[in-house]
Amino acid sequence: MAALAFHHVALTCNDPLAIERYYTKHFGFQRARVVALGGGKPIVFLRSGAFYLELFQSEQPSPVPSPAPSWPQYPGADGPHYHGVRHLAFKVDDVDAQLARMGAEAVLTLGPLSFESFIPGWKAAWLADPEGNIVEVSQGFVDQQNPPPAP
Repeated sequence: MAALAFHHVALTCNDPLAIERYYTKHFGFQRARVVALGGGKPIVFLRSGAFYLELFQSEQPSPVPSPAPSWPQYPGADGPHYHGVRHLAFKVDDVDAQLARMGAEAVLTLGPLSFESFIPGWKAAWLADPEGNIVEVSQGFVDQQNPPPAP
């Protein structure tokens, strides 16, 4: 069997350029490819390391409001209504320093919160990107040494 590697998350955007600017400015993404589809609505791929965001221009308004305060509380698929991504998450060295660097563009929806009772040093905050997608910034998460097996 061929090696399997996670590749990208696709986002449908009202303003793909605003989304591109946000993720390039605050999370180190760079434009990797533009696929011209015609009609002035290209697909734009942004890359950070081995991970990509694929940005699509929206074709219609959202059938559901943006999640509040920090993530949708419903499952991903309901016929044509789909919102299966709870949030995007980025590991940073220091949550408070990341928020300070982002300034007014760090639109907090929740936190920062400490999860010291689970993992020493684990802390996270949730933000809204320019279109309301929830973005987690987290520090200190480490894998469990011997996680219990799935039932």
